[in-house]
Amino acid sequence: MENYSNSFEVKTTADKAYEALTNQIPLWWTEIFEGSSGKAGGVFTMRFGDHVHKTMRVKELIPNSKVIWYVEDSLIAITDLKNQTEWMGTTIVWEIKEKKDMIVLQLTHIGLTPAVECYNLCTDGWRHYISSLKAFLETGTGNPHTK
Repeated sequence: MENYSNSFEVKTTADKAYEALTNQIPLWWTEIFEGSSGKAGGVFTMRFGDHVHKTMRVKELIPNSKVIWYVEDSLIAITDLKNQTEWMGTTIVWEIKEKKDMIVLQLTHIGLTPAVECYNLCTDGWRHYISSLKAFLETGTGNPHTK
C-alpha cells in the first residue's frame, strides 16, 4: 500500500521552513499545542477541540533538511470512525529541498494508506494544513485550528 505523500513548492527559504516545522507549529497547524517540538526526543501534543488529539515524538531533526515525528498517541473521536486511534504508530516525514528561489517540501505520512479507515478524512485534513503551512511561509499568516 502506498503511504500518503504530498510535495509542494513554496517561495521561502529552507531555514524558515525548518523553523515552521520545529518551533512554529501553532502558527499553521493548531493553536492548542503543548510540549517541545524543537529538539530530537521532544514530545508534543496537538489538540483539535475536545475529541481529536495527536502526541508526537520528534525522532530526527536535520537542520534545514528533514523533520521526522513518530505518533505515540492519537485519538480521532468522530462517531463515523470505528478505529479512532489509527494514527498511533505512524511516522510523519518532512523533507526540505532547496530549488532556485524557493524550496520543495515533501510530506510523507508512513502508515497513512488507502486501507486506513480515516484515509479520506485525514488526507483532506493534510491538504488543509499544508495549505495553511504554505500560506504561513509565504505571507506570515497561516490558518491553524483555533481554540
